[in-house]
Amino acid sequence: MIPLTISMNERDNVAIVANDGGLPAGTTLSSGLILKEHVPQGHKVALVDLAIDVPVIRYGIPIGYAAQAIPAGSWVSEVLLKMPDARELDNLPIATVKPAPQVPLEGYTFEGYRNADGSVGTRNILAITTTVQCVSGVVDYAVQRIKTELLPKYPNVDDVVGIEHTYGCGVAIDADGADIPIRTLRNISLNPNFGGEVMVVSLGCEKLQPNRLLPPGSIPIADQRGSNEALDVVCLQDDEHVGFMSMIDSIMDSAKVHLEKLNARKRETVPASELVVGVQCGGSDAFSGVTANPAVGFCTDLLVRAGASVMFSEVTEVRDGIDQLTSRATTPEVAQAMIDEMAWYDAYLKRGSVDRSANTTPGNKKGGLSNIVEKAMGSIIKSGTSPISGVLAPGNKLKQKGLIFAATPASDFICGTLQLAAGMNLHVFTTGRGTPYGLAAVPVIKVATRTDLARRWNDLMDINAGKIADGTASIEDIGWEMFHMMLEVASGHKKTFAEQWKLHNSIALFNPAPVT
Repeated sequence: MIPLTISMNERDNVAIVANDGGLPAGTTLSSGLILKEHVPQGHKVALVDLAIDVPVIRYGIPIGYAAQAIPAGSWVSEVLLKMPDARELDNLPIATVKPAPQVPLEGYTFEGYRNADGSVGTRNILAITTTVQCVSGVVDYAVQRIKTELLPKYPNVDDVVGIEHTYGCGVAIDADGADIPIRTLRNISLNPNFGGEVMVVSLGCEKLQPNRLLPPGSIPIADQRGSNEALDVVCLQDDEHVGFMSMIDSIMDSAKVHLEKLNARKRETVPASELVVGVQCGGSDAFSGVTANPAVGFCTDLLVRAGASVMFSEVTEVRDGIDQLTSRATTPEVAQAMIDEMAWYDAYLKRGSVDRSANTTPGNKKGGLSNIVEKAMGSIIKSGTSPISGVLAPGNKLKQKGLIFAATPASDFICGTLQLAAGMNLHVFTTGRGTPYGLAAVPVIKVATRTDLARRWNDLMDINAGKIADGTASIEDIGWEMFHMMLEVASGHKKTFAEQWKLHNSIALFNPAPVT
């Protein structure tokens, strides 16, 4: 076995071990350095003697300071690092990076569903919106009946999903911040993959009434003319319902109407610029910033060149690289909007009397990520090199093209939920430790950071970016593979593994409002 280590920058004084299983003590690296102890895969080895308090440099920046003297050839674990202070939010570089305009990427198309509001879906799904958690059990039962008894009669409809959540009642619904989960639910209901067929199941007594969730004018559908006169609501507390099966029958009768309309829709050729892609990472490891995320970043640049919209997110994971983001903003206003989101997060941590060291997770650390600074550098790479042209607040709908910072927490499910609300029609999710994450509303392309994970989870991972670390593929190779797969998946010519297995997680609303 040839010892393989990876450095990210010529200034780095540590490298990560790439070999499966790590490298044992006594291994001689290509530089002649001899390992003093076993170093697990993905973990850092000191390339030079590091005195106490000396910066430990990876990605060309200090990711921490040596808590004790660390001899060259030693394993630099997280317990040997003191984390740097967070970058202050003043005196940041503002819109200083002015890259040369990239050549437009033209001629790429996919087969999608054109909606009345101009958006394009990659799937044709009936969504049943719920106003309150109380109806979730009923809706779940109805969805299973619809899938079994009705869906086979409508071959052009891909699926039926219930938009179930834990909101709607028992909350201070008029409190500051309560508009975030409400507009999130509203905009998810209008996701391009649902074709504009809005169907709602309500209990009746909840605080979040249907007309508050979807007020007049909120549904941009031609035959509803922006009016809620046609808003289709099944209210379980209505007197017409006698018994449980009466409720189910009403939901199924309503579903038939929408299924008929969705079944009449046909795919048409549309430009790649109609893609709205959300990129995210979860179960990250030290390879995330070496293989999968750089490949996503290269693909992000391809998508931007093609005129598409790409959202990267996770305030909690990019906070420590804020200077890299503000410098790439197209305008000072965009930079300030990102700063405002980071300031909100700082205040949130302060209110909870915690600090940012709570991120990383035990799995991140087992995969070689020592702290949030190191994790942030690998996370930001997903955004590629394009200018950042906008910032989207949680729950809002995306209304512009290009590279967008969609402000979300780092939680996989909350991030995915908010990107759904923004209008995402395709999702890319990278993982190093492995996670069976999926979304019912959009296809999720799963990218493994390591070949070992791609081998073990061969029927869950769609792309193996670990070939980059193995030396059998380049970042550009995997980026182009990802771009072409997106077009195939968006066209319905290929299903992701998450779709094949029907893997999906419940949506998780970001709710900063207090509970009553």
